[in-house]
Amino acid sequence: MSNRTDDPTRRQVVIAAAIAFGVNLSSTKAWASAEDEIRTTEFIHQEPVFKANRKRIYEALLDTKQFDQIIQISGATKSMALGGKPTEISREVGGAFTIFGGYITGRHIELVPNERIVQAWRVGSWAPGVYSIAKFDLVEQGASTKIVFDHTGFPKGLGEHLASGWKEHYWEPLEKFLA
Repeated sequence: MSNRTDDPTRRQVVIAAAIAFGVNLSSTKAWASAEDEIRTTEFIHQEPVFKANRKRIYEALLDTKQFDQIIQISGATKSMALGGKPTEISREVGGAFTIFGGYITGRHIELVPNERIVQAWRVGSWAPGVYSIAKFDLVEQGASTKIVFDHTGFPKGLGEHLASGWKEHYWEPLEKFLA
């Protein structure tokens, strides 16, 4: 078990699960300390626009061969110490993905063809069991598509690093791939 102070306690996990499922927690005040009640979090919100339709972008993000080409364009294989795992992307809800040589892994939580991708997403160096949520909403804008992107739930202090990573390793190479 981790001793990191930013990891949620077992109590916080139980409370969050109970709230998510609508359980009445009126008795929790007796044992919840002030530090357990409120936590602020970092999040990433980006809105890149691409000269392609939603279907083309959806396919590029979920097709193993196409996304592997995006990884190659990003230069990540040269700039990161990536593992040797091949790119694998399931196209099913609940299915797993492994990208950037296994550096990024996760599962698809929601897939709405040509409209939305929601993933439980993690970096291999994060503590075991720590996942964030990455949501890609594909919004038509004439002949272009805007990705309304939100990334939440990642470990404290990583916001700036992850935000620049999305730009450098997703949006910029995706734009080149689609050109």
